[in-house]
Amino acid sequence: MAKSSHPAFRCSECGWETAKWVGRCGECQAWGSVAEAATAPAGRTTASPVTRPAVPIGQVSVEDSRFRSSGVPELDRVLGGGLVPGAAILLAGEPGVGKSTLLLEVAAQTARYQRRTLYVTGEESASQVRLRADRTGGVHDELYLAAETDLGAVLTHIEQVRPTLLVVDSIQTIGASGVDGVPGGVTQVKEVAAALIRVAKTRNITTVIVGHVTKDGTIAGPRVLEHVVDVVLHFEGDRESRFRMVRAMKNRFGPIDEVGCFDLGADGITAVTDPTGLFVESHHAPVPGTCVAVSMEGRRPLLAEVQALVTHSSAERPRRTTSGLDSSRVAMVMAVLQQHCGVHLHTRDVFASTVGGARIVEPASDLAVAVALTSASRGLAAPRGVVAMGEIGLSGELRRVRDLPLRLAEAARLGFQLAVVPTEPGRPPARSPESWTVDGMRVLDVSDVHGALRLLQLVGSETSRPRSVEGL
Repeated sequence: MAKSSHPAFRCSECGWETAKWVGRCGECQAWGSVAEAATAPAGRTTASPVTRPAVPIGQVSVEDSRFRSSGVPELDRVLGGGLVPGAAILLAGEPGVGKSTLLLEVAAQTARYQRRTLYVTGEESASQVRLRADRTGGVHDELYLAAETDLGAVLTHIEQVRPTLLVVDSIQTIGASGVDGVPGGVTQVKEVAAALIRVAKTRNITTVIVGHVTKDGTIAGPRVLEHVVDVVLHFEGDRESRFRMVRAMKNRFGPIDEVGCFDLGADGITAVTDPTGLFVESHHAPVPGTCVAVSMEGRRPLLAEVQALVTHSSAERPRRTTSGLDSSRVAMVMAVLQQHCGVHLHTRDVFASTVGGARIVEPASDLAVAVALTSASRGLAAPRGVVAMGEIGLSGELRRVRDLPLRLAEAARLGFQLAVVPTEPGRPPARSPESWTVDGMRVLDVSDVHGALRLLQLVGSETSRPRSVEGL
């Protein structure tokens, strides 16, 4: 008899399937999570009645899928304009970061527009959610609250309330009767998500699902959950700080990698429309080891200060510590500075970080890191009111960055007087006295990192540079 080709074992952590039992999952590397899975008998699918006939795409109405404001401008920015009827949104984040507070505010704002909202909580009691609503001012007649952990009861509430917005907090606490596994398992999460998304699409209900994350920060549950939803949002922030960020990882209705900024306080969560001041220190005098970078978070330019400290090392292997920066790129910038600019850091301890907990991984911040490291190493402060942006290549050249006009306009709006940027076609060279301006801010073009440091008077023109080998 031929063996069945259906996988007989499944991982309870990530849903990985295999034909034979193994002690360690081949996908998530978890031990003891692979167990025998129930297999459905093979059958033949036949044609069935359709829900509605197919029509030409030009005849499909889009009026029912227009954006509706959530009442939280920063969230609307991340979503691309607001909530779309029938959309399924997955919001994930660390415990205690403020997911429930944010969604309660969204539900309250939606209820203020006289649109009925249903908030289903499986992690708290109804009275606990009511206490939070009293504190944040989220009590409204159109906001309905239910504490349920059974999928059938949740579907009954949806049938009775008929909301325009459904919030489920969280999907790992909802279980479906008649389905194998415990709530939060792979099979249960798949069934609950499929049922909620099916109701959202058929009844045109905007559904927001809260999801947990694993210890390494990824969304818990099967990866198929991220595929079936329309929008995936990640709520992140440091517990020691009130600053929170919502980042779009997937969005079928707008741009991805857009960021919304929030302030989480005792009175609830509020939008931060201009977060630049949180990441830039105000120094009364020039300070060595500092430089301001301009990074792009989605379509928003964000200024952040890079700080560096370079000290003598007594250890055989000097320390390299970074916070908020990509350690591999910092190491690359240090190598370029030593090879092409004569800044020797191989025997010194180097510490580099950002201000306010900002996270900068964009290559456009390479030049700001180089300026901060050189300034700290030489004990010389860069000119006050300067911003630096540009990607550094291994040969020391500066490469162009995207959205340069937006970055320069934001720096000029915040009062910076000088910007050092990579050379672009049609721009005068940096050595020319003719410099161009943006809203009163002077902009200098440079072609390499050595030229940028020389213009900022951090290195001298006599600094030794590698010579090309000729005559070969």
